[in-house]
Amino acid sequence: MTDELTLRDATALDAAACAAIYAHYVEQSTATFEEVPPTVDEMAARIASAQERHAWIVAERDGAIVGYAYGGPFKARAAYRYSCEVSVYLDVTSRGGGVGRTLYAALLARMESLGMRMACGGVTMPNDASVALHLAMGFEKVGTYRRIGWKHGEWRDVTWFQKPFGADGPPRD
Repeated sequence: MTDELTLRDATALDAAACAAIYAHYVEQSTATFEEVPPTVDEMAARIASAQERHAWIVAERDGAIVGYAYGGPFKARAAYRYSCEVSVYLDVTSRGGGVGRTLYAALLARMESLGMRMACGGVTMPNDASVALHLAMGFEKVGTYRRIGWKHGEWRDVTWFQKPFGADGPPRD
C-alpha cells in the first residue's frame, strides 16, 4: 500500500465510486441539500455534464477513488458564463489529510485555464473544516443566506465564498 495520490479527469467508470462517496454526505450530513443519493447513472450524467464546459477531477489512491472535485455553472444566464460553482467531496476515511486541498487546487487551476474569472462555493453552516479549506485556498467570505435550506429537521444557513481568477479586463471567448 502506498500513500501516493493520483489526480485525473473523471470518466463514467468513476460514477459508482463518486456516488458512494456522495451518498454519505446526502444521508448523514448537511453539506448538500439533496435528500436522496443519486444513482450511478445519474452520477455518470453529472460527470459528463460538468465536463462539457467545466471539469470533474477524481483523486485516486491505490486504485480507489478517495475524493472528487468539480466545477459547474454558477447560474444559467449568459452573463454568469465566466463564473463557476465548485465543490469537493472526500471519502470519510480521507478527510483531514490534504486530499481536499490537493483536489481543490487542481480544480481551481483547471477552471482558470478554461477562462473562468470567479469561483464560488457555498458551505452549509456550521462546517469549520470547509470554511478553513475555502479560506486556505484564497476564497473570501462574501455573505450568508440565513435559514435557506431545511435538512435533518432544522433550518440551515449557507455561507458563500468566492475567489477571483485572472486579470480584471474583458474575458476571453
